[in-house]
Amino acid sequence: MKRLNYLVNGLAALALIVLFSQCAGKADNQTTNTAAQAADLSGMKIAYVEIDTLLAKYNYCVDLNEAMVKKSENVRLTLNQKATELDKQKREFQTKYQNNAYLTPERAQQEYNRIAKLEQDLQNLSNKLQSELMSENEKNSLQLRDSINAFLKQYNKTKGYSMIISNTGFDNLLYADSIYNITQEILEGLNARYSSPAKK
Repeated sequence: MKRLNYLVNGLAALALIVLFSQCAGKADNQTTNTAAQAADLSGMKIAYVEIDTLLAKYNYCVDLNEAMVKKSENVRLTLNQKATELDKQKREFQTKYQNNAYLTPERAQQEYNRIAKLEQDLQNLSNKLQSELMSENEKNSLQLRDSINAFLKQYNKTKGYSMIISNTGFDNLLYADSIYNITQEILEGLNARYSSPAKK
């Protein structure tokens, strides 16, 4: 019986030793992995670009914005002209109606229906033109993003950054040393690559 107790105690001690050595090995591996990850992170080459500056000074973006402002202004003028003409017709109808200038109530109703249709047409035109402007604005945003991304891919072939972060005000990047700011370099490269269409 005593011998059996020694054997069981011995096996238990052996199991504890094996278990302890495995735990210690895992801790060593975790320490090694954490140290390796820290070494990898310390070897990363990171930079950031101020998006606000790019949007304000990248000639392609400036040209897109100018074109959109002109289109928006043209839409506004077109809609204002049509609204002014419609208001004039409404006033004329009101004056004629009050002065009993229509020969029959049916004729007055026809004129009222015609003006109501013009008003609905103007609303439809406004919706259509606004939708077209929004769609073009989205398309321009995608083209702008693709232009910047394509340039960054090419640019990074020689620079070898692990990560280039965008920064808009304080949205994404709360603090970074200015030595990591490559905005001016990117802006100069983008503008050198872009040729503005001839101004009319």
